[in-house]
Amino acid sequence: MSFDVAGSVYDRFMGRYSAALAPLFADFAGVTEGQVLDVGCGPGSLTAVLVDRVGASAVTAIDPSEPFVATIRERFPEVEVHHGSAETLPLSSARYDFVLAQLVVHHMTDPVAGIREMARVAVDGGVVAACVWDHVGGRSPVGPFWTAFREFDPNAATEDSPPGTREGELVAIFETAGLSAVEGEAISFEYPHNGFDDWWEPFSQAVGPVGRIMAGLDESARSQLEALCRDVFPSESEPLDLCAWSARAVAGQTM
Repeated sequence: MSFDVAGSVYDRFMGRYSAALAPLFADFAGVTEGQVLDVGCGPGSLTAVLVDRVGASAVTAIDPSEPFVATIRERFPEVEVHHGSAETLPLSSARYDFVLAQLVVHHMTDPVAGIREMARVAVDGGVVAACVWDHVGGRSPVGPFWTAFREFDPNAATEDSPPGTREGELVAIFETAGLSAVEGEAISFEYPHNGFDDWWEPFSQAVGPVGRIMAGLDESARSQLEALCRDVFPSESEPLDLCAWSARAVAGQTM
């Protein structure tokens, strides 16, 4: 899936939460030094952390969204940036010490192929790691939206179960891709918010599945859905409870 929106729009919608997750995910992957590939880099939440840890010249970033690629090139001019998808990485084999995909696997057309490609471009002994929000458990930044939307339209498809968003699924995808000794972990953290209106405002932008739903509603339906979201959104004194399922494996240790 490619996001056809400006990097600044995505930042307002999801980037602030991605930025909070990024250092925790980099810790989970064990990024300290070496060549690093950021797969599905978006506008650069994880890229920024990687540049800070290993230096811009050691980071490569790739994304299928042309606006995101343009944003990355502007924000990180010393980073090697490619336009392309995880399933067919236009990169040489056995090149990277760390190959990471933050909040990407559930958007891949073929997650197994994507992870297999990530393993291909990693050096033997390199780390392949990925994480996705716990959409099924509702512990994602858009969890309150999907909870309300199920009440708003019980017959509509929701983002309940994209690939990897249930406990254990991401590990299973890694194993199906041929990796062994896969470790899984829940990266949990609390995100203080600035109230409902600050959370809700970006939903009017055409970003991802939520944006498509909002674009298809008339003003009355939007108001009804907004009211339902207010009912389930945490109080001002209660932070968002967020969790990302994560998996990592060592390249070259195949099944």
